[in-house]
Amino acid sequence: MTDHTPSKPNHSADPSMQASSHSHIQDKLIKESIAHKQNISALAQARQSPVPNAAEFTQVADLPVGTPQGQQTTMPNNNNSANNVPVQPYSLPTEKQGAFNQRDDINNPHTADTDGAEETHFGYQTVNKAEKQARVADVFTSVAKKYDIMNDLMSFGIHRLWKRYAISLSGVRAGQHVLDIAGGTGDLAKVFSREVGRNGHVVLSDINAAMLEVGRERLINAGCNNVDFVLANAETLAPFEDNSFDLLTISFGLRNVTDKDAALRSMYRVLKPGGRLLILEFSKPIFEPLSKAYDLYSFTALPIMGKIVANDSESYKYLAESIRMHPDQQTLKQMMQQAGFENCDYHNLTAGIVAVHRGFKA
Repeated sequence: MTDHTPSKPNHSADPSMQASSHSHIQDKLIKESIAHKQNISALAQARQSPVPNAAEFTQVADLPVGTPQGQQTTMPNNNNSANNVPVQPYSLPTEKQGAFNQRDDINNPHTADTDGAEETHFGYQTVNKAEKQARVADVFTSVAKKYDIMNDLMSFGIHRLWKRYAISLSGVRAGQHVLDIAGGTGDLAKVFSREVGRNGHVVLSDINAAMLEVGRERLINAGCNNVDFVLANAETLAPFEDNSFDLLTISFGLRNVTDKDAALRSMYRVLKPGGRLLILEFSKPIFEPLSKAYDLYSFTALPIMGKIVANDSESYKYLAESIRMHPDQQTLKQMMQQAGFENCDYHNLTAGIVAVHRGFKA
């Protein structure tokens, strides 16, 4: 085996000379690291120029709605017509275009007319179904800029290992089409962009414009030019045609959806036959002593960290509560089967604090 350890200085040398040598090596490594990072940044900036209309999307309000990055469908919006730009593959089906306003695909499907006074949970609170989506939107708009930092702090960095394991189960291959639902800041989409290559395609979607803006900036800066960014509601996935994607993923987003069964049916609809769904989500610890310690941590430390880092303790209190209200491993597996998925299974991570569910479309 080749020894990659740096050659050691002569043991007979003066200790001060050894220290100086080590210092010199460290300085050299630091300088090389800085230079490497600068080269990567310069390359990323150079790759940004071919991205169509990138300069148009500096504000959250400018994000494309229900269409790929740089595109706009021709649909009415408050009696003002959009620019007549050719519709790309992820536009609404032709027969639906007249029935939708531009933001209907992310508008709340639960209203007083559709659901009456039917109730659901928002954390431990009970609210009307029509209210939940707006409340969840407030949470993620508030935490968007600090979301990645808080993920590292809350999980002690372990969330990166959870996501890496989920990606290992994805079976993603070059040339495939991937939809990352509720993808937020783009952790998974960034990896999938590399794996599918120039002949493949990734769509990063989220219902929250602030989260999607963070992910868009991050991926464009990383040179990911095979990714589109689409505002979409997981319950309907209205911008996407049937049988469009080889792989669907949703990471730590399903528990925030008002109607999870509707979302699973929509995911099944847009998957190609033979495609797979991966759900990475907090779940139920299978070790009782760990469960008690986890509860104590979630309801004391998380709101405190949220207050200190994001100046928002209430949002992180909700996020802790939403985890407890999410279906357990077996229940979610059954929900996937009821939506039509086959060969469903799940893999517990960190003793069930998190689980990866997997299902296939026949």
